[in-house]
Formats: sequence, structure tokens, C-alpha cells
Amino acid sequence: SGKLSSKAERAHSAMMNADMDAVEAENQVELEEKTRLINQVLELQHTLEDLSARVDAVKEENLKLKSENQVLGQYIENLMSASSVFQTTDTKSKRK
Repeated sequence: SGKLSSKAERAHSAMMNADMDAVEAENQVELEEKTRLINQVLELQHTLEDLSARVDAVKEENLKLKSENQVLGQYIENLMSASSVFQTTDTKSKRK
């Protein structure tokens, strides 16, 4: 009976070790998955920061170009009003 219980104990111990190995393997997989997800989140955060900075730069450039367009528009308007070519009241030139 001593041999039997010793075999049973060894079998039980082996099963416990196998269970613990399975739990450790599962924990390792979960840890790797969490690490992968954290890295993915960090990468997305950096991408978002880059895109946000790009949007700010484009907005700034857009405001600069709008301002330049206003200046050019005013300049063209002044040239047109100073030029006799655009002072005509001829209906042919207005049909364009």
C-alpha cells in the first residue's frame, strides 16, 4: 500500500506541476499580449501626436496664405481701379 500511495502522490505531484506549467504558460501569453497591446497604444499615441502637430502646421500655413491672398487681392483691386482699362462702362467687357 505504501508503494501505491507513493505512486499516487508522484502522479498527483506530476499533475500539479503540469497544471502549474500550464498556468505559467498562460500567464506568459497574457503578459506578451499585454506588452504587445501597450506597445501598439504607445505607437498610436505617437502617430496621433505627429498628426496633431501636422494639423497645427497646416492650419498655420493656411492662415498665412489667406492673409497673403487678402493682400494680393487688395493690391490687384488697387491696380484695377488705377488702370483706365478697367474703368470702361462698355457692356462688352462686362459680359465676360
